Amino acid sequence: MSHGDGDHERFAHYVQKDKIMASALDGTPVVALCGKVWVPGRDPKKYPVCPMCKEIYESMGPGGDKDKGGKGE
Repeated sequence: MSHGDGDHERFAHYVQKDKIMASALDGTPVVALCGKVWVPGRDPKKYPVCPMCKEIYESMGPGGDKDKGGKGE
């Protein structure tokens, strides 16, 4: 699990949408599908999607957790 260093900084990560909203309101850290833990602060649209998050999300299929589709930083 990464805590804000290395390759994880170069990607936008998949995070539960409700967790992103909570973090925006109270500054609580979020956990991406790949395991990265951080407090979002940058525009995720400026970064490519984390390959590990994307692979996990795509493997979830149609019956997966529908909330896990928002991109955090």
